[in-house]
Amino acid sequence: HVQLVESGGGSVQAGGSLRLSCVASGYTCMGWFRQAPGKEREGVAAIRADGITSYTDSVKGRFTISQDNAKITLYPQMNSLKPEDTAMYYCAAKMGGLACGHKSSLYDYWGQGTQVTVS
Repeated sequence: HVQLVESGGGSVQAGGSLRLSCVASGYTCMGWFRQAPGKEREGVAAIRADGITSYTDSVKGRFTISQDNAKITLYPQMNSLKPEDTAMYYCAAKMGGLACGHKSSLYDYWGQGTQVTVS
């Protein structure tokens, strides 16, 4: 059983910055997802174990996903958080295969989520 724990959420003003982290090991792909109230969960960013990354269009150029040992970090560039980034953010792990992306059905394990509020 794989346990994922997110950290780093909180409240910040527009233009501010937060770093989200998730600790995992043995994965082939890690993803960050978010879900705002009344909206479907959407994939934000993903990183394969070999370092290949992908981003959804709404965060492309604003967020970066990285991995360092067992920690997968999601952080905004240039203090670019917007109110529309407000959501519960989840990390997810895929434990085999080469496929990696923004479909939630790809992933085997999920964290409990961390709230990000941008005002």
